[in-house]
This record gives sequence, structure tokens and C-alpha cells, in this order.
Amino acid sequence: MLRSFHGPDEWLTSSELSRRAHFPDASGYRLIQTLERIGAVVRGPSGRYRLGMLLVSLSNNVPIHECLREASHRISWELADRFNLTVHIGRLEFGMVTYVDKVSAPNSFPVHTRIGAQHEAYCTGLGKILLAALPEDQLESFVMDGDLIALTPYTVKNSKSLRTQLEGARSNGFAIDNRESQANMFCIAVPIRDFEGATIAAMSATDSVERMTNQRQAEIGVALAAAAAAVSGKLFPFGIPLSTKDESCRNTVLTDGHLEDA
Repeated sequence: MLRSFHGPDEWLTSSELSRRAHFPDASGYRLIQTLERIGAVVRGPSGRYRLGMLLVSLSNNVPIHECLREASHRISWELADRFNLTVHIGRLEFGMVTYVDKVSAPNSFPVHTRIGAQHEAYCTGLGKILLAALPEDQLESFVMDGDLIALTPYTVKNSKSLRTQLEGARSNGFAIDNRESQANMFCIAVPIRDFEGATIAAMSATDSVERMTNQRQAEIGVALAAAAAAVSGKLFPFGIPLSTKDESCRNTVLTDGHLEDA
């Protein structure tokens, strides 16, 4: 029922909510009365309802990073072990990528990151796929906020080139870091989505440039997309993330927690 609201400022009648949630009017009305009593929705003077402050209060108590780690850690280990690489989970916070989790196979290429640390968004795979999901006004604010400092000779150097990369990430469903943030390192990143398809975090696979052949990139990309969809499924078990319908996942399935080729 609560998912029937399309935004925090939307006002709906009991019948409209029931119809969106596929409830009979009488059952929907009783549920709405319960939600109103606990503060999950509020009733306006016109008899319409909108989301209430209970959800804001509860959301402030949800440890987002911890939830992401718990949902993704085993899946990340499976992916890292299968391809002998490093897997990161990241979120965009204050224009920077925050590393929520990191898993490295024992003999994988060394990656100089740590959980809880932040990195520039414009030169990382995680950052680019997260930036690509921003509304245009927020993206424009980020691009205009400061200079793009080159960390390696391959780092994107101007806003026009960055925008081109972000447009590609948006249309392709993945982003790459080809030696931009660390010399000799190649990274592929994909979004982790909520049940409505909005990007809430990102997942990446990192290895050396030498090992990241075109064939290996394709194999890892397919498995990475399936892994991100599996994380979404664990975070939102009662909703079907749109990313699980992506064509990029068609050759990989998750069986008993293990990523396997279909």
C-alpha cells in the first residue's frame, strides 16, 4: 500500500490507493485506517492521504551501509573468488564515492582502497555509474562545482568528456575506469537498484589492465550485472528490481547463492 505513493507530496484517496495496490476498496480502507493510526500516512482536510512522518523517523534509524554490506557481502565473495579480482560496493555521498564494502580474492591485483574511505567520483567506475543516475540539475551542479584533477595521465580532464562518458554509462548500463584512478587498473561498475529501478548504490569488479581482455570484460560484465540484481533482490525481497530484466543478465543465473553461466 505504501509503495502506491509515487512521491512524498502526492495526495491520494482511499479508492485510488486501493486500486494502485490491487486491494478491494473495503480491505484497502481498513488498511489505510491502520496506517493512519500509526502515523505511516496522514489524512488531509479533503479526505486524501499522503505519506506520514513515521516513515521519515524509521528511515533515519536504518543503517544503509550495514544493510548494503549484509545483502552484498556473500555475493561479492562469490564474484571475487570466481574471477580472482576485487569487488567494491559504493554509494555517492556529498559528490564523492564512499566505499561501503570491499572483497578481494587472495591473489588478486592490489587495489588501494578501504571500507569507509571516499574517492573522487569522476574518475572511478562506481562514481561514474552513480553520477549517471543523478537528475540533470544535480549532475550539472556536480560538473560545475570544481576542476577535474588528473590522478593519472588517463583521468578524464574536462566536463565535456565526463558528460560523454556518463551518457554512455546511462545508455549502456555500466561504467568503466580504465587506469583513471590508479595506474594499470581496470574497473567495471553497474548500478544496484531499488524495486522501482532507481539507483541506490553501485557494484564494481576491479583487476589489472593486462588481465582485463575484451573477452574477460564481457564475462565479468555479465556476472557483475547478475550479482547486482541479486543484491537488489536481497534488499527488496517483495519487489522485483527492474535491473533483473536487463538483457545483460541473460547468460548468468544465481543458483543457491552461486553465480553460474546459464
